[in-house]
Amino acid sequence: MHEMSVALAVIDQVETAAAEAGDVTAVRTVRLQFGELAGVVPDSLSFCFELACAGTLLEGAELVTEAVPGRARCTPCAHDWAVGMPPSLICPACGGTSVELLSGRELRIAGVRWEDGGPAPASDREPISEEC
Repeated sequence: MHEMSVALAVIDQVETAAAEAGDVTAVRTVRLQFGELAGVVPDSLSFCFELACAGTLLEGAELVTEAVPGRARCTPCAHDWAVGMPPSLICPACGGTSVELLSGRELRIAGVRWEDGGPAPASDREPISEEC
């Protein structure tokens, strides 16, 4: 199951970024983009991510996945199209087989939301009186 190795790599990269940022106390959300041709099963990745986060700075973090559709461009006629699954790598416009894959193999961390140990934001509300 390569989803576990993907989850471990994501955790490692986020922990490294958090260490470089300094004073990060918890990671709340990790947004991951993956291409439909990357061979990632979203439910399996979510399961593996949750297991692999246990005992780390990311424990309890939400994994938000965004699929990137596969697209290709025909070299002879420059037509581009969504390749779908299973991928169709024959140009629907001219039947050419010389194609360039434009997207669909991505696997990238698109965003991370974490908390740092800085002071809590000031509140404009009046404190609650102890006399009730």
